[in-house]
Amino acid sequence: MRYKWTLIFSYFCGAKGSPFTNPNIMEETRTNTILRKPGWLKTKVPGGKQYLSVKEIVEKHKLHTICTSGHCPNMHECWGRGTATLMILGDICTRACGFCNVKTGRPMPVDLKEPGRVANSVKLMKLKHVVLTSVDRDDLKDGGAGIWAATIRTIKQECPGTTMETLIPDFKGNKELIDHVIDAGPEVISHNLETVRRITPWVRSLAKYDVSLNVLRIIADSGAITKSGIMLGLGETKEEVLETLLDMRQAGATVVTIGQYLQPTRNHLPVKAFIEPEIFDFYHEEGLKMGFRHVESGPLVRSSYRAEKHLL
Repeated sequence: MRYKWTLIFSYFCGAKGSPFTNPNIMEETRTNTILRKPGWLKTKVPGGKQYLSVKEIVEKHKLHTICTSGHCPNMHECWGRGTATLMILGDICTRACGFCNVKTGRPMPVDLKEPGRVANSVKLMKLKHVVLTSVDRDDLKDGGAGIWAATIRTIKQECPGTTMETLIPDFKGNKELIDHVIDAGPEVISHNLETVRRITPWVRSLAKYDVSLNVLRIIADSGAITKSGIMLGLGETKEEVLETLLDMRQAGATVVTIGQYLQPTRNHLPVKAFIEPEIFDFYHEEGLKMGFRHVESGPLVRSSYRAEKHLL
């Protein structure tokens, strides 16, 4: 009951960030020390003409990108290749996941002009490939599916040469709403499990492991390229990771991303372990053996890493 009411308080009072809504996270952050990052997690200083051009447009048009809000370590590489991840439906989420740096609270009303504005931004940025994602909008009757579909269709109309991936929320498992997004025709549809079954309640707010697996089945049954991803370093075991990969594959996913969890702030879930690159290589090989067509596995891999390659 305590957890339920803290979530309700967060939603209506506009509290920022997941740590203040989940007592489990609060306890974890009090009792765990922050681990020192190993050398293999160092990244290059952002630069390059394409990167700077995309950065300028994002700032000028006040676009919501998961690249910036999620502190993605590969932002310079993706933007430099003409790929970016844009976040629609605002920058305030109705859920409070312990790993996520997106604000939690009461979202602003839906902007019906957003599809046109996002499509125009894709055109201005001259993106070859765009990844769309969104906050969870449990406050909306359709979970935001209408804006999702409209944005996809508008981008296709305004930027016919741009390919697209959509990283969608679970829509509480509602097949009708998921189909609404699928019918808009993005080339790749992704939904992340984020972590293994055992620690899902600790890591993900409201989301359920089996609901997410069913979302993947719905996507795969449509014939679309189906993708998912998980983070490591939250206390999972090697056996649990392999089990999760197999669950994804059996649900129909053909593309998977595996990366290291990095704690956004001291108030978020702590890193239990920094996984060595050799272990990521192991999961890469095991994923290919399971039948995945693409396995992006490495400490710095994120959901949209090398996303344009997943079309093939």
